[in-house]
Amino acid sequence: MATTARQWLQRIRALELPERVRIMNVCGGHERAITLAGLRAALPDAIELIPGPGCPVCVCPEEDVYQAMQLALHEDITLVAFGDMLRVPVNLPKREIRSLEQARAAGADIRPVASPTEAVAIARADPQRPVVFFAAGFETTTAPVAAMLAEGAPDNLSVLLSGRLTWPAVAMLLDSEDAGFNALIAPGHVSTVMGPEEWEFVVRDHDIPAAVAGFTPESLLAAMYSTLRQLLEGRRFLDNCYPEVVKPGGNRSAQRWLEETLEVSDATWRGVGTIPKSGYVLREGLAAHDARKLYPSYEDPQRKRIGEMPAGCDCSRVVLGKIYPNECKLYGLACTPRSPIGPCMVSDEGACRIWWAGGVRERKAPEVA
Repeated sequence: MATTARQWLQRIRALELPERVRIMNVCGGHERAITLAGLRAALPDAIELIPGPGCPVCVCPEEDVYQAMQLALHEDITLVAFGDMLRVPVNLPKREIRSLEQARAAGADIRPVASPTEAVAIARADPQRPVVFFAAGFETTTAPVAAMLAEGAPDNLSVLLSGRLTWPAVAMLLDSEDAGFNALIAPGHVSTVMGPEEWEFVVRDHDIPAAVAGFTPESLLAAMYSTLRQLLEGRRFLDNCYPEVVKPGGNRSAQRWLEETLEVSDATWRGVGTIPKSGYVLREGLAAHDARKLYPSYEDPQRKRIGEMPAGCDCSRVVLGKIYPNECKLYGLACTPRSPIGPCMVSDEGACRIWWAGGVRERKAPEVA
């Protein structure tokens, strides 16, 4: 019989924990599951769960959103994007168009889609009209985009790619002077595609316990228990607590599509800066489907505001696990889901939006180290 969430909690509570253990959960889906299940309140006070950089909408570069807006406003095209991207604001005065949603209201042909299949259907419905797919996401959503390109996208469909790899952001944190966490819950969906082995560097290079988790309370608590046991017993290994989905080696077909169509490159993360080998670009052979090459005039180097969020916004520190969402000075005041200032309040994978949806309404002052 499978171990229940209640039983995992009992096992965790029975451990002789140190005064403080900080566990980072990388994935926005994990953060949503943790918050909506009320796991923080159920766990011992010694355990802190730190939201990590696993929100692709939150880290999509401001200049990429701006480029997509300008394309849609000034070219006779249809622009499609994953739904959350439409509400992400860029750094412009309020009197100007600041999001794809506002550009759509101003007359641009912008449509939300849930998958590359929908983008292909829109392109095929009107073969004479150019369609640009603004594709932001991590490996889980980038792999289907790669599959679309590998299988042969319609001639009138191009991709404005803003794909990112998850592990380099975690590696950057671990290589810094203060990583801010003692154990890692690795993302289940990314591990399904890329294989759990991608996270072995956490244990091998940094001596930090790690466990891959799914999205149920049972899987998440199992992963937490595993990392806590590793800390207490002084042994380190990568545990797979999502074995029904995550298999050794990952999804070979998805990896082949990524390899055939895309190259890994240095990439900018909004509010973070440039992380080496953390992004995807289309291979030269797919130049006919690369919106960056088809519409180069809309790529504005002046908009590369590395390390910058909107004024007063602390999304970058939230993404890096340096503060909790409600420690941002704009949280719940100027910044709410109805009128987001920063990207973390837009997406349902953004920690600020998740905490707000989970009922956290009050701000608190950040802890002083």
